[in-house]
Amino acid sequence: MIDYSFSMAELEYFLLVVIRVTCCFVTAPFFSMNNTPRRVKVGLGIFTAYLIYQATLPHDPVEYNTVLGYAVIIMKEAIVGLLIGFGASICNTIVLYAGRFVDMEIGLAMASQMDPTTNQDASITGVYFQYMVMLLLLVSGMHRYLLRALAETYTLIPVNGAVFRQDALLASFIQFMSDYLNIGFRISLPIFCVSLIVNVVLGILAKTSPQMNMFAVGMQIKVLVGLCVLFFTTAMLPYISDFVYTEMKTMIVRFVESMM
Repeated sequence: MIDYSFSMAELEYFLLVVIRVTCCFVTAPFFSMNNTPRRVKVGLGIFTAYLIYQATLPHDPVEYNTVLGYAVIIMKEAIVGLLIGFGASICNTIVLYAGRFVDMEIGLAMASQMDPTTNQDASITGVYFQYMVMLLLLVSGMHRYLLRALAETYTLIPVNGAVFRQDALLASFIQFMSDYLNIGFRISLPIFCVSLIVNVVLGILAKTSPQMNMFAVGMQIKVLVGLCVLFFTTAMLPYISDFVYTEMKTMIVRFVESMM
């Protein structure tokens, strides 16, 4: 007969594991998509927490004195999970920034749509980049890396063992902003260069043929050229994804190190 009995200490430890895992899924890319049913998220979080719980046996008992002390431990585990998922999630904003920059160059800056994954307005090219990067995330197995990274945090940051260093967290955010601008501009660089060449050609034509309405002609040419460049640069999407995924891994490592 299978023995399903467990102690109260084991239940308390398992609930803390569930807190960290589910909070990570709330902010992590792909797992936090709003079009995923909440029951699926909760079920996946509890199932993943159970696997991590079994993989980390045996467990040291959680030490606390009062209910308030246990609540503080819950808050610490929730913050750890949120920061781990947030470290990967903020890297998705890089492609949204690159998409807005591209749309501004080709004349589609005023065209926006509701992104169902984030419930916020996003540019057309930004949504295109985001969905392609998310698709490549699944194809390349990046979601498995996120799960492995979450499981390894229990070795680096045990339950109730997180130490939040504000200076390290602030330095991580500052470094991310630098990488954010750098990677975003590198993604939009082909469109920027082609748009610059088109503007130079239109400027020369405006001087040689002043009777032509270059404003009306230029808007159509920039949109057409921009869409053609997006079509021909589709093969660059794996390299774009590599930039984003490398930044995801870097930010997760930085956030985990700042809580060790």
